[in-house]
Amino acid sequence: MIYVTRREVFSASHRLFNPELSDEENEIIFDKCNNYNGHGHNYVLEVVVAGEVNPRTGYVIDLKKLKKIIIENVIKKVDHKNLNLDVDFLKGKIPTAENIAIGIWEQLEDKIEEGELYSVKLYETENNYVEYKGK
Repeated sequence: MIYVTRREVFSASHRLFNPELSDEENEIIFDKCNNYNGHGHNYVLEVVVAGEVNPRTGYVIDLKKLKKIIIENVIKKVDHKNLNLDVDFLKGKIPTAENIAIGIWEQLEDKIEEGELYSVKLYETENNYVEYKGK
């Protein structure tokens, strides 16, 4: 088994809050990430595809194809967007890094025909990231 990774970068804003909680509870749980007007990140997304090398091409997946899949199904939907308001696959969800990664997985899992989606890793900051490997 070999693992192929494509990295993309996008910028987006969000506000972490749960509308079912009081302002005080949201402040305690989400602290400065609960800023009413939101805040932004320059996210780094890594999509990993696992599989066997195709002897005809030498690829698990053509990285040009993987790039196109990621751009069309994720980056165009999230780049320079407000994740709370503008992103269909995050509607009704608190846009934490965890939920964003799960949402990205769901956008990609049935689009990859060569190899198999192995993981989605999302860096929210240089020091903080999440990794999702499906259910």
